[in-house]
Amino acid sequence: MTPDAHLVAHLVGSTGLTALEAARVIEDVVAFHAESLEVYVRRRHAELRLTGLHNPEVFATVASELEHRVVAAPRLSPRQLRRIVHG
Repeated sequence: MTPDAHLVAHLVGSTGLTALEAARVIEDVVAFHAESLEVYVRRRHAELRLTGLHNPEVFATVASELEHRVVAAPRLSPRQLRRIVHG
């Protein structure tokens, strides 16, 4: 993936990064947000369970996080989240 030249130029002008650094930042951000909804939910479920949270708290946390993603996911109920994690 080659970042949009206008976006690279904007970051260079607004941050002082070099063009190569700006392109790398853009690629990293795009890769971070390219994770599918299902992969994100499963990954966050596993991470939060490792902290000792129980499923009701985990699903509430994940639902809240999904509302604040750059491209917001549809609002999912705890039942829908559970089905993603457990099938």
